[in-house]
Amino acid sequence: MKISLSPATPEAWSGSVLALGIPENDPQGLVAAMEQRFSLQLSDWLKQKPFSGKPGDCVSLPLLRSDCTALVLVGLGEASSVDRDRLRLAAAAAARAAQGQGGTLGLLLPWSSDTPEEDAAAAAEAVRLALYSDERFRSKPEPSPKPDQLELLGSLPGGLSHGLEAVHPVCAGVELARELVAAPPNSVTPAELARTASHLAHEHGLELTILERSDCEERGMGSFLSVCQGSDMDPKFIHLTYRPNDAASKRLVLVGKGLTFDSGGYNLKVGAAQIDMMKFDMGGSAAVFGAMRAIAELRPAGVEVHMLVASCENMINGSAVHPGDIVTASNGTTIEINNTDAEGRLTLADALVYACKLKPDAIVDLATLTGACVIALGDEIAGLWSGDDSLSSQLEMAAQAAGEGLWRMPLHSPYRKGLKSLLADMKNTGPRPGGSITAALFLKEFVDAGIPWAHIDIAGTVWSDKGRGLDPSGATGYGVRTLVNWITNQANT
Repeated sequence: MKISLSPATPEAWSGSVLALGIPENDPQGLVAAMEQRFSLQLSDWLKQKPFSGKPGDCVSLPLLRSDCTALVLVGLGEASSVDRDRLRLAAAAAARAAQGQGGTLGLLLPWSSDTPEEDAAAAAEAVRLALYSDERFRSKPEPSPKPDQLELLGSLPGGLSHGLEAVHPVCAGVELARELVAAPPNSVTPAELARTASHLAHEHGLELTILERSDCEERGMGSFLSVCQGSDMDPKFIHLTYRPNDAASKRLVLVGKGLTFDSGGYNLKVGAAQIDMMKFDMGGSAAVFGAMRAIAELRPAGVEVHMLVASCENMINGSAVHPGDIVTASNGTTIEINNTDAEGRLTLADALVYACKLKPDAIVDLATLTGACVIALGDEIAGLWSGDDSLSSQLEMAAQAAGEGLWRMPLHSPYRKGLKSLLADMKNTGPRPGGSITAALFLKEFVDAGIPWAHIDIAGTVWSDKGRGLDPSGATGYGVRTLVNWITNQANT
C-alpha cells in the first residue's frame, strides 16, 4: 500500500473511498459539508442508522454519480477526548469499511497540532494492519479487494512524509509475526523458524548462528533440551544479530519463547480447548522475529540488537521428560520438573543464561507463559515483570506509543519460596495462586545480577478469536510495535 499526504479538503478530494472521523455533535460541520458536496440528505439518513459519532460507530454509504464510490463516517466520541488510540481505532474501522473496494482511500482525522507525525503514522499503521488477511492455506484463495493507496487528508506538515517511512517496515514485522503464529505446527517447526532466521539474515544483512542439539549439549543446556526429549523434531537455538553501521553504544537482547507445539508432555493438556491452539505457544519468538525484521530495515544507529529463540516441541514418547525428573541448566542450577506443561520457562532459562554472556545493557523476553496472566489481565493487556524501574518505564512508554496494552505486575520476591524443591535447587512451578509471578521469579534466577531484565507474558494478547481494533481474528502480532519503539528510543538516547 502506498501512503501519502494530500492537501485536498474533503469537499474537493476524489478517489475510491472517502473516510471521515466525526466527533459527537460534529463540531466542524463535516456532515453538512458532505451533504452539500454529494447532494445527499445525509443527516436524515444518519438518523435511521446507529450513528451518533460515538466511538465504534461506523457507517458506509455507496455513492452514485460521483467521483467517489463510497463515503465512510467513523465516530470519534467527544472531541475533547480524542487521543491517538481512538484515532487508531477509527482508522482501522475506516479501512475495514473500505474492504472490497480497490483504489485510493482518503482518510481525514483530527490530527494533533503537537504530534501530527505520530498521529499520522499510527493511523497509517492501523489501516494497513486492519486490512491484513491470510489466504496461504486455502486451496482457492479468495482475497477481498482492498485499497492499494492511502491518502491522509487535513492540515499535516509537508515534511511529514519522511516520518511515514517507518510504517511499512513496522507493519511488515507485525505481519511476519502474525503469519508465524497463525501457521499450523506441521508448517512452522523449529527447523522452519531457523529457515526464517536464515532468510532474514540473507535479505537484511544480519548475522546468524544456529546451535544444533549437539551444540546445546556442549553448552550444558539441560533445561532447554529436556523439553524436546519427546519430540522427533530436532531443537534449534537461534541467534540473530543486527549491528548498526556506526559504533554501538548499547547492546540489547530480545528473547522469545519458541515452542512450535506444546502438548503439555506427560502433564498432558486436556480437551480441545486447551490443546488445539498450542501452535501459538511460539508467539514470543514470532514477536521478536517481527521486531528484528523491522529493525533490520529501519537500521537504527548506535544500538546493537540480538535475538535469541530456543525452539523445540513439547511432545510425548518413551524418551520424554518425566514429572519428577531433575535437569541442570547451563548456569549449573538444578531444576526439579514437577510439571512438564510448564516447559516454556525451561527453554527460556538457558536462553537467558546465554543472553547474559553477551553482556547486554538490557534483556527483554516475551513468552506465552501462563494462563494465570490471562486470568488477571484478559486478552488485551500483557503482563510486565521487572525489578528495574527504568527499563519498566521505557517499555511502558513504548507500549503506550504503540497502542499495545501492557501492565506492570509485582515481582514479589517472598513468593520465591514456592519454588523450593526438597531435592534440587528449585522446582519449575510453584503454587497455583500467583502463578504468573512465580513464573517470572523462576526466570529471574537465570539473569545475572546487575543486568536490567524484563519479562512480558503475552499469553492473552497473542491471539484474538473475534478480532479487535487493528487486529483481525486470529494472530495479532502483539509485541512487535512495542519492541521496535523501545529499540528505536534507545537508539536515540
